[in-house]
Amino acid sequence: MPVLTRLIPSPVVVDIRAGALDDLAKILADQRISSSGKLAIAISGGSGAVLRERLAPALPGASWYEVGGGTLDDAIQLGDAMKKGHYDAVVGLGGGKIIDCAKYAAARVGLPLVAVATNLSHDGLCSPVATLDNDAGRGSYGVPNPIAVVIDLDVIREAPVRFVRSGIGDAISNISSVADWELSHRETGESIDGLAAAMARQAGEAVLRHPGGVGDDSFLQVLAEGLVLTGISMSVAGDSRPASGACHEINHAFDLLYPKRAASHGEQCGLGAAFAMHLRGACEESALMVEVLRRHGLPVLPQEIGFSAEEFVKAVEYAPRTRPGRYTILEHLDLSIDQIRDAYADYAKTVTS
Repeated sequence: MPVLTRLIPSPVVVDIRAGALDDLAKILADQRISSSGKLAIAISGGSGAVLRERLAPALPGASWYEVGGGTLDDAIQLGDAMKKGHYDAVVGLGGGKIIDCAKYAAARVGLPLVAVATNLSHDGLCSPVATLDNDAGRGSYGVPNPIAVVIDLDVIREAPVRFVRSGIGDAISNISSVADWELSHRETGESIDGLAAAMARQAGEAVLRHPGGVGDDSFLQVLAEGLVLTGISMSVAGDSRPASGACHEINHAFDLLYPKRAASHGEQCGLGAAFAMHLRGACEESALMVEVLRRHGLPVLPQEIGFSAEEFVKAVEYAPRTRPGRYTILEHLDLSIDQIRDAYADYAKTVTS
């Protein structure tokens, strides 16, 4: 008998609105995630400490764990500390590093994770991956999806605007990533999941074409939903393919070649996506990306994040080595360093004209 439907791993709760954080205890109780209130809550020492003061009265049964950073060792230490308690769930309350540490720790102790994002810097808050620094640099570790995602738009507005801008770049880069996946499907026969591709592409398109700005609740709502949908698309696909193509290879190259100078993840991915679309000859799409990135205050040239043109060319040349086995426009064209230099000069001329 044919399989007529499939189960998609996704959160039981996605609550994105102003004031959502005030209802956290009620949401967890109503959804039977934690009716007892026995929660292990991972926070940072900065914004997390402030939110602890606000939330602690409503969560009297919770234990609070301060996370030192975003390393594998931090995540292991967090998991080991949580073993001493008897909890219903783990709550990661903070930015990407805190949530990734909480994801890994929750998986390690076998508890469901509730992701409570305090900024929208990238699409990892709802993905089945924890990205953690380790002795070899940075690693991606498979973990279960969060059982719930809570995003309070009031809290998001209080975060530095650079975090929202980073999330915009990461979301828009989905469009280039899906184009790379489709290219690989045509050229190498790589399997493509149509549902995952549709979710990731539409999440990116919604952000790209929204007329609002970083201070508008309607725009923040669409951005937050887009980042959540992108995370779910990765679960559907079983890996990061729907949201990681040449744009992310270029981002990883920046991080590896210039670790002390690298800009934010989303800034580098947005720039990489605009250049990758130019490389594939999608000039109108690249021009629209450049226009939208500029409107939101994101870079479209490497000089705008402190890199020379030659450093960018070096990053593009190195980029395919960051994801061996992944096929994108960079692997397809297999450009020499001189050809990359010429392609960048053409892109820069288009951007500045």
